[in-house]
Amino acid sequence: MIEQLEQYFSAQRPQHLEQFKQLLRIPSVSTQSVHKNDIVRAATFLADHLRTIGFENVELLPTSGNPIVYADWLHAPDKPKVTVYGHYDVQPAEPFELWQTPPFEPDIRDGLVYARGASDDKGQVFLHLKAFEALLATTGKLPVNVKFCLEGEEEIGSAGIIDFLAEHSERFAADIVVVSDTGMLGPNQPAICYGLR
Repeated sequence: MIEQLEQYFSAQRPQHLEQFKQLLRIPSVSTQSVHKNDIVRAATFLADHLRTIGFENVELLPTSGNPIVYADWLHAPDKPKVTVYGHYDVQPAEPFELWQTPPFEPDIRDGLVYARGASDDKGQVFLHLKAFEALLATTGKLPVNVKFCLEGEEEIGSAGIIDFLAEHSERFAADIVVVSDTGMLGPNQPAICYGLR
């Protein structure tokens, strides 16, 4: 199966990269009200993408703030439920003059993608989407049940999701939660952070 996945990723790389750039071009800055429509555009982009790759029950769930993107694939009987959490909002890019290239026009240098949000957190979210896409495309199924919970207010304290989850905790209930936004040891040192609260 690993070989199949590698072949899939290799064949799809140009398309995946272009899709990632499309997401990065959306200035979904949650701290600036001028970007309110961009927040919705980013959420809609992700919802459409989840639907396209085979997820179901895809919704933009209204909160007291920015919408939560929800999607699920629940066709693995007797297998764990995994909720993947991430965020699609980004920090402001000012001061613009400190950027080598415009922050919302992705630039590839030395094999790395430079753009606001590429590493916090659109890159991680996109990686999870593409991993599940590859599994669905090559095997027609996932090894576990998966729910996505993608918010648009992480950069401003997550108030909307906190209130929403308090009222709808059963919707996101899972055996495992994968958070696509954690620290790392260094650029060449992968890390898996785990914990219990």
